[in-house]
Amino acid sequence: MHVTVSELKSAMAAGDAHVVDVREPHEYEAGHVPGAELMPLAMVPLKHSDLPKSETIYLICQTGGRSFTAATWLAQQGYDVRNVTGGTSDWIRSGYDITKGRDD
Repeated sequence: MHVTVSELKSAMAAGDAHVVDVREPHEYEAGHVPGAELMPLAMVPLKHSDLPKSETIYLICQTGGRSFTAATWLAQQGYDVRNVTGGTSDWIRSGYDITKGRDD
């Protein structure tokens, strides 16, 4: 259920990653994985039906704790999920591009 940021990067390059950022809006706007969908952790139980069950969902937060909580819950709901260990912090440390602001 856990993947590294480099594994996420590979999945994104292959077009096989639906990325969901479970941080708060101000954290997301400060810098996030390009293309990541914002769904704060508190909203996951309310909005999970918006996520496709036919795709692998990659969950990311700042360091991996909140995304692990979301991944565990979503897996119990029947989703195919991956928790990105190290989160956005590792993504940035790895030198990968980020997007600032909102994607909507």
